[in-house]
Amino acid sequence: MSATRHTPQGIAYERAGRGNGVPIVLIHAGVADRTMWDAQWDALTAGFDVVRLDLRGFGESGRPPGARWSAAEDVLSALDHLGITRCHLVGGSLGAGVAAEVALSEPELAQSLLLCPPGGALLAESTEDLQNFFEAERSALAARDLDAAVEANITTWVVGRDRDPSDVPSGIQDHVRRMQRRAFEVAESLRDTDEAEFTPPALERLPDLTTPVLVLVGGHDLDTIQDSAERICRALPGVRRVDWPDVAHLPSMERPGDFLTLLTEWVTQHPSR
Repeated sequence: MSATRHTPQGIAYERAGRGNGVPIVLIHAGVADRTMWDAQWDALTAGFDVVRLDLRGFGESGRPPGARWSAAEDVLSALDHLGITRCHLVGGSLGAGVAAEVALSEPELAQSLLLCPPGGALLAESTEDLQNFFEAERSALAARDLDAAVEANITTWVVGRDRDPSDVPSGIQDHVRRMQRRAFEVAESLRDTDEAEFTPPALERLPDLTTPVLVLVGGHDLDTIQDSAERICRALPGVRRVDWPDVAHLPSMERPGDFLTLLTEWVTQHPSR
């Protein structure tokens, strides 16, 4: 395990690996932190230069900003701190939206973009299943029932639709419980901070993306994720889409070996240009 460091802006990160190729930057989902990539970390860093970080408000990135902030700016400042001028951006859910914002902000930075799955700033449709999740989470947090709020996230994002909890390994569920509970705890430190919006929204600027894009979607994921994937594919004719019918919102955690293969093949197909 590589050592955890922090950027001057307080963003926790790890960087490790070998090779002189384009670095891979891993940006986690909103129910997670950088440890969601644990299953791929050792194998990836054995052959690639890899960075994983905690977005502000997650994991070990709990320090309040000194001014107005955005997740994309935090990532850009972290990459600048590390001297990275070109990279493969890999983002899950919330992290996919942040990755898209980074690629749109600095087009020359992104060598490729892997959205696994799309989410965050890339969501457009407030579907019934998403609304039900928000209501369950809000009600639990209003009642100060952190356990119930965590379980609402497990049911929605880890188990997903048309499955039972027994269909998902308990180790994955417990790992996400720890990460999500930590995110709720860290969020208190950001309660009174001002997060800037990306303008215009990333979803409206998709045609501006010039980097190769791969979209990975799980069959048990929410309707809003399916809608986002379809919008991205319509906006970007050259996009590659992969569907895994047996997973929900965290394909990299449910099928870690297959995800490692998909990721390594993807970045190898898109070397430095």
